[in-house]
Amino acid sequence: MTSVSTSATHAVPDTAGRPVLTVAVLCFGGMITSLTQTFVIPLQGELPVLLSTSAANASWVVTATLLAGAVAMPIAGSLGDLFGKQRVLLVSTLILLVGSLVCALSDTLLPMLAGRTLQGLSMGFVPVGISLIRDVVPPGRTGTAMAAVSATLGVGGSIGLPLAAWIADSYDFHALFWFSTVLAVLAALPVALLIPRVPAARRARLDLVGALGIAVGLVAVLVAVTKGREWGWDTARPWSFLVVGLVVLVAWGRYELAHPAPLCDLRVTARRPVLLTNIAAVAIGFGMMAQAIIVPQLLQLPELTGHGLGQSMVAAGLWTAPAGLVMMAFAPLSSALIARYGPRVTLAVGAAVLGSGYLVAVAIHGAPWHLLVVSCVTSAGVGIGYAAMPALIMDAVPASDSGAAVGVNALMRSIGTTTAAALVASILAASVTDVHGFPVPSEDAMVVGFLIGAGAAFLGMALTLAIPRRAAAAA
Repeated sequence: MTSVSTSATHAVPDTAGRPVLTVAVLCFGGMITSLTQTFVIPLQGELPVLLSTSAANASWVVTATLLAGAVAMPIAGSLGDLFGKQRVLLVSTLILLVGSLVCALSDTLLPMLAGRTLQGLSMGFVPVGISLIRDVVPPGRTGTAMAAVSATLGVGGSIGLPLAAWIADSYDFHALFWFSTVLAVLAALPVALLIPRVPAARRARLDLVGALGIAVGLVAVLVAVTKGREWGWDTARPWSFLVVGLVVLVAWGRYELAHPAPLCDLRVTARRPVLLTNIAAVAIGFGMMAQAIIVPQLLQLPELTGHGLGQSMVAAGLWTAPAGLVMMAFAPLSSALIARYGPRVTLAVGAAVLGSGYLVAVAIHGAPWHLLVVSCVTSAGVGIGYAAMPALIMDAVPASDSGAAVGVNALMRSIGTTTAAALVASILAASVTDVHGFPVPSEDAMVVGFLIGAGAAFLGMALTLAIPRRAAAAA
């Protein structure tokens, strides 16, 4: 994001007749990129054998994608502002294609890590696609379009788990990545042929030092967060990564403030509506991930534990899959709320629904249909909130900075989900019961996880309500 920009660029003539088609392509691309991020989760226990490596090394197959996605989102957003959003969208799908192909041909750890890193980098598609909506969709329909594209993240993640479990159970694990290769081709072709080529929003050189700085700082911090429990917080290793990452990010911030055309305009980011929306994104992202960790475990734990529901991996995925569809179904409601009450109130409502879903989980979680209800309620809250966030952000920043601003907001959500994954996993690991010699998370630990998720969601609601009404009214 930069304050040094050209005038705002909006829809070009050839987009006027096809905004619905453009949004459909963006929705499909967003769904495919998010779907491939969850593909290896059903394989986590088997990866050490499949890749002939240790469990610690195999865990990087998941972590690499997470780190790459976090880095890609703000950088891709800025690239879209500089070089045109259609180009960045196409490059993102091609990166996904190459990454999927590398994984499909891999039998050992290093090429698999390379492929999964490339798949993670494709997540830059999402913020760029959301920011493109402002340029190609008529003003009265942007809320619905943003809600639809935002919802595809949940749809992809929810469908990806049972689909990957079924493919992995029925075929060789390489089939997962051959399938994602085909999906990447199907995503790239309409992006190349149907997405309008809107001129770049601003003209400046890419801030390479800024891109490198944010990449190094974010990776170091997120490695510490994701690997801290595995390495042990009582050792120097995670703290070293954390300190180095924070020092790099502070130096990066000072550099960006002095740069005439920075990768991220921190002065714009510090505006109260943008800052509070981004902090709320961390809290709501945290709330979203807590149930995504606990619910599948509750479903799959053996019934003899007293609180497990004894579902197979495929069945557990099918119980949670409707949540993604609920998220998509709530896109029109999100748009209506934004149009009637504004994005500030809509985001607060979404956070409140998310928190209420966790309170339901505390009360009832003893049957699969209970957790289906919980997943659907929390996903409805996420869908409503995720649709409102980009609306708040883009209405508070110049059009020339919309891609980078939405990318930073997506990064904040990612930080929230990453932190939640680490904290909830630590809570579950710290309170276990012994079942025939095997430690499993206790029911009390899972209830604590639900309560923490509720607290994060209601904190996000409070932060949203702190956004000035005047700024929200202007939006």
